Amino acid sequence: MPPRPLPDLEQTRAILASRRTRPAPRPPPPAGRGLSKLIRELDARFGQGPGALQARWREIVGEQIARRTEPVKLVKGRNGAGAALEVRVAGPAAALIQHQAPEILARVNLFLGSGSVERLRIVQGPLRPQPAGAAKPTRRRPAPLDAAEEAELVRGLAEAPDGPLKAALLALGRGALRNTHRG
Repeated sequence: MPPRPLPDLEQTRAILASRRTRPAPRPPPPAGRGLSKLIRELDARFGQGPGALQARWREIVGEQIARRTEPVKLVKGRNGAGAALEVRVAGPAAALIQHQAPEILARVNLFLGSGSVERLRIVQGPLRPQPAGAAKPTRRRPAPLDAAEEAELVRGLAEAPDGPLKAALLALGRGALRNTHRG
């Protein structure tokens, strides 16, 4: 059998006009549309995760603790037990955070719901850098002592030899006197 000749331009148009072509496939819907229902169901079933804690951590635990810590993950307990919150702590502050664990747990449970987190797991490690938009609090310069208190402090340290020790003792005395006025 000899090979069949290819159709010319007119024949090609006639063939294409007589045949129905398939419609172009539709693109898939956006992933967010399909997942939003599932995410709502999971959130209702399992509650808010560490993402909600990370977003509001400064509000939940306060400025001082938030500077030294960050929530890492929330591990659900077995058989309906409360979860464990893993918190990353910057170096030597771990002992202070361990001491404040009951207060931190109370604040986290106030945010997530009563009994959501039963224990705090502290892990030492470097914290993520703070976002550029987070403004650092400005430190206020402490008010100076009045002249009589300053003179009495200097008179009390008159016999101490000049040097870094005397300067440190003056700074300590000023700080102690300021704190007695506040309290």
